[in-house]
Amino acid sequence: MNTALAAKNALIDLNQRLVEQYTAKHPIADIVKHRSQFVDALLTQTWQDFGLHNNHLALVAVGGYGRGELHPYSDIDLLFLVDDEQLSPETETKLGQFITYLWDTGLEIGHSVRTIAQTIEQGKADITIATNLIEARLLTGNEYLFDVLYDAIRQQDFWPSYDFYNAKKDEQTARHSKASAFDLEPNIKTCPGGLRDIQTIAWVAMRHFDAATLEELVEHDFLSPAELAELIECQNFLWEIRFALHITANRNENRLLFDLQRQIASLLGYEDATQLAVEQMMKRYYRTVRRVMELNQMLLQLFKRATLGHTQALEIQPISEAYQRRGRYIEVLDDDLFSRQNEEILRLFLLVAKNSNIQEIYAPTLRLLRNARRALTSPLQENPACRKVFMEILKHPRGITALSLMHQHGILSSYLPAWRKIEGQMQFDLFHAYTVDEHTHRLLLNIDRFSQAEQKDEFPLGAILINQLPKKGLLVLGAIFHDIAKGRGGDHSKLGSKDAIDFCKLHGMNDHDGRLVAWLVENHLVMSITAQRRDISDPEVIALFAEKVRDAAHLSYLYCLTVADICATNEKTWNNWKGSLLRDLYFSTQRVLARGKEKPIDAKARVKEIQAKAKKELIRRGLKEKDMDELWSRFKSDYFLRHQPTQVAWHAEAILKHHHDEPLVLMSKHTTRGGTELFVYSKDKPKLFATVMTVLDNKNINVHDANIMTSKDNYALDTFVILEQDGEPIIQLSRIQSIRKALEKALASENPKLPKFRKLARIMKPFNVATHVSFLPSARHGTSMMELITLDTPGLLAKVGDTLYRCNVTLLAAKITTIGERAEDFFILQNQSGTALDEPQQQQLSDALTLALKSSN
Repeated sequence: MNTALAAKNALIDLNQRLVEQYTAKHPIADIVKHRSQFVDALLTQTWQDFGLHNNHLALVAVGGYGRGELHPYSDIDLLFLVDDEQLSPETETKLGQFITYLWDTGLEIGHSVRTIAQTIEQGKADITIATNLIEARLLTGNEYLFDVLYDAIRQQDFWPSYDFYNAKKDEQTARHSKASAFDLEPNIKTCPGGLRDIQTIAWVAMRHFDAATLEELVEHDFLSPAELAELIECQNFLWEIRFALHITANRNENRLLFDLQRQIASLLGYEDATQLAVEQMMKRYYRTVRRVMELNQMLLQLFKRATLGHTQALEIQPISEAYQRRGRYIEVLDDDLFSRQNEEILRLFLLVAKNSNIQEIYAPTLRLLRNARRALTSPLQENPACRKVFMEILKHPRGITALSLMHQHGILSSYLPAWRKIEGQMQFDLFHAYTVDEHTHRLLLNIDRFSQAEQKDEFPLGAILINQLPKKGLLVLGAIFHDIAKGRGGDHSKLGSKDAIDFCKLHGMNDHDGRLVAWLVENHLVMSITAQRRDISDPEVIALFAEKVRDAAHLSYLYCLTVADICATNEKTWNNWKGSLLRDLYFSTQRVLARGKEKPIDAKARVKEIQAKAKKELIRRGLKEKDMDELWSRFKSDYFLRHQPTQVAWHAEAILKHHHDEPLVLMSKHTTRGGTELFVYSKDKPKLFATVMTVLDNKNINVHDANIMTSKDNYALDTFVILEQDGEPIIQLSRIQSIRKALEKALASENPKLPKFRKLARIMKPFNVATHVSFLPSARHGTSMMELITLDTPGLLAKVGDTLYRCNVTLLAAKITTIGERAEDFFILQNQSGTALDEPQQQQLSDALTLALKSSN
């Protein structure tokens, strides 16, 4: 008998040979079968060596191993079938030695020991066990035992087809609810459109037809030859990825983790070009799972309709001579209609928009639609009749519902050639959680949500504006084209704007509407950048934005597009902080546009107004007017212009009741712009900003905004807007007290030092964002505006603050924006003389920041 070490080495050698075959582009199906056959031989020989070849035992492969498919680190699922519940001590010992031996070879063994009766009983009680048994095959041992089991699990009382179908469908629905097909790190086995979805098709059909392979399902007219070929093509590609995953991770790994994706792309033969190799691979992956999802939906529905007689007849309602509604499905009545008149492909979706009871396409109709889609020789938009129907969809109040279904079934890409290019297009970063087409699809759904009454609380301004837009269809077009040029190289906003103009001309739209759509596409990022990375309390910033927007209609269109866009980027991007910023920018700009060329508000008058409102509240609380006047005489006018009267009153009351020799730290009980306001009042000292940032970072707090001010007598009056990691304000009392105490202690220290920061998270390690420092024209006189782009590492802001201190640069304000793995932060600075940084000072600061943050990257 070979030793376990010899068997282990033989398996290692096998894996190496299989890797060589893989890199030499041998068919993946042959590779996974080869490994299964090798393990078959090893187990059969070992079974003999341990003297288990008696008449009382059968060794059965189940699950994936039962299918004869094994990837390098796949589990080996075994059933030891026995004819008696009570094994002899000798047999029990031999079985234990057999399993131990297999573990020692490095195989991942999953096993159970059961009689036929126990196996059937447990199979009936558990759909997973039942599924594994359907694929069972005998490796060695008692053939009679296996034959009895084989016959038993094919009896009608062992999971009737209808019950089995329902159980697998419910299982799939539950699995799909836990993940998206377009996750950044998808599980290629369990995500929607993954290997499990292909296996589910096979399981329900094989259970009903008693077929052993997918190929047999063609003979039963369940699959067409083309559909079989597509399923196998998709399965083989997913197998190629899974094989590469196993050998790269050196374990049974089914998640396409960021730190593995580059290596896997290389193993699959992709190379960096206009698009990164990893983006090319993931593009094919996402396109593949979309194909599997459509096939899965269609085939399971066909199976339910054609082979199971337990379903209740669906209500049929005529729609036109060519179409009818069958329950919640739309059905075409003429099998040749789509191929004979291409515009009918689009009319199907227009009817979906017009009939709110229709939610899906009937499976036989979907099969016809797929065949017609594949037979197209040119884009549908080249057909004038198709253009007419598409414009009807665009103008219909429920047009987005139709567009969503068109996207799901590949008709949007059949209509728009540019859409086809972005299907499956991913960006290798942590910010864009979805492919470009799926992101745009979600953006469209968000626009639709603005009109829904239940969304008014979440999108109060959007819910109002969406119904005031002159033509909602123009917003929809702006959404469709806003990212359509991504992946081509160049500025996608400008390239997409040109595509939009061409589309509008082709579809006979007037020049005004075409220019508006193109403007939205070209400027779709402007409002977001202005709100999140510029100082929107500065009138000059608002004036410049208003000049770009031009009128109230453009502003309303842009606001709706911006909010829908941010919400569609990933599930964590939108929060009350961003919502508040965008609303403030909207209303500030609206006032400027309404005021036109009238005289701007006088700053001195504004300061007096704010002080008067704050004073009225403070007097009501029992404070003396002369104390307020004395305190505010120490503050610069900029302080009042950048705070609301309620904030000024809050700060003043706390300061007047505070001992001046100790730092004062306040945290708001009520949210400020969707976040928690933190106010620090202290004798100004070196590294104050860096100290505050260090404490907040160690408390796992996100900083989104900072206003750094000093009084005339050199006291810090610093205001920050902070949030929890999930984007929510900090409201727990114990959490607030912990942060305040930590800040007070740190600020009381004479010479605080930067401590060690948290380690970089695993998900961030594959990314390398080069530090880029740029200085922009400043709207505020005597200041410099600096933009910093770098990897978002623990302690980043503390390191920036420390560097500013060492370069003798004063921070006046900061806007902190995290975009996935990238920090894109904006700072307003002055030198120690209170003026803008000159070129040598800018270069010194840029070099120092690049050096300080180099170790972080």
